[in-house]
Amino acid sequence: MLTAEQIVAAQKANIETLFGLTQKAFEGVEKLVELNVQATKAALSESANNAQAMLSVKDAQELLTLQASLMQPLAEKTAAYSRHLYNIASGTSAEFSKAAEAQNADMQKRFMSVVDNASKNAPAGSETAVAVMKSAVSAASNAMESVQKAVKQATEMAEANFNAVTTSAVDASKTVAKKR
Repeated sequence: MLTAEQIVAAQKANIETLFGLTQKAFEGVEKLVELNVQATKAALSESANNAQAMLSVKDAQELLTLQASLMQPLAEKTAAYSRHLYNIASGTSAEFSKAAEAQNADMQKRFMSVVDNASKNAPAGSETAVAVMKSAVSAASNAMESVQKAVKQATEMAEANFNAVTTSAVDASKTVAKKR
């Protein structure tokens, strides 16, 4: 049986976890805002520079050359922005996943403690039911671990695919810029 102190301690731990996750969420939003402010400042500055460069163009060939020279840095900056955005999102997500895994492990320990206490106080002849209950808890725990591993693998694969797509987009822009 859970005592009042155990319940209070569990509630306190849950509140601390909630506030910790809220802090991490705000940190992620703060990083996102900072990234967007930096990107906006850079875009405004580059727009002004590009407008000045466009106004100084003397003929159509020079205009085409200027446009081609602007495409590669744009693709690289877009890829860098996407990488930063992805890193912020995946970092924040990782914090939430870590907290969820810790909470899940703690809940499993508590539940097993309750099952163990119940089995010690169970009437004679209920050993089979207790064994079935422990087996079900163990199977659920194993299933949860398998799901967590699958999610990690999927996340790693998505990250690898994201990096490959970004790299190929930047390489394609370099190829196009070289042809002009």
